[in-house]
Amino acid sequence: MRSTLRLLLAVVMSVLLMLAIRALAFTIYSVDGEGLQPVFLSGDRVMVNRWSYGLRTGIRTSEKSVGGLFSYGRLCRQPVRLGDIVAYENPTDSVRRRVLFGRVALLPGDTLCLNGRMIQLPSIANCADADYYWIEALGEKNPLDSRQLGYISERFIIGRAFMVVYSHQPEAPFWRGYRTERWMMKK
Repeated sequence: MRSTLRLLLAVVMSVLLMLAIRALAFTIYSVDGEGLQPVFLSGDRVMVNRWSYGLRTGIRTSEKSVGGLFSYGRLCRQPVRLGDIVAYENPTDSVRRRVLFGRVALLPGDTLCLNGRMIQLPSIANCADADYYWIEALGEKNPLDSRQLGYISERFIIGRAFMVVYSHQPEAPFWRGYRTERWMMKK
């Protein structure tokens, strides 16, 4: 009886620890599409560091943060760097919260020529409510990125993608199609 209780307690603590690490430190997302080839392939499972730019606080249900114990913010805030590959939530989809990947092409305060007009990306330094970034995919077959969505608020940036944990061809059955040469590959 006592050994069963210890085993049950160990399993519960392990699950809670795993959930805490996944929610607070690292998360694995699946790459869907060919927008970041050759860096990431469709079917790659990519580890994202949630602390790379500071841990997000508050609950985001739209462009503004609402609900929760805290308003939007970042604990131990670090700047997003030019060229970083980031995971971010689709800002136009507050229901499914689809995660997208892209490379940071412009930083807050940078100027962009769009349709013949010069636009400066908003930043907190210029009295915006958050810093904004221009995030683009790499491939020709382009998924959603700043070219369709406009500039992306830092509220939607989850963290920096830094490693392919494992890779599986999307159309292959689960027992075949593993790309072992890509496993544990750092970016």
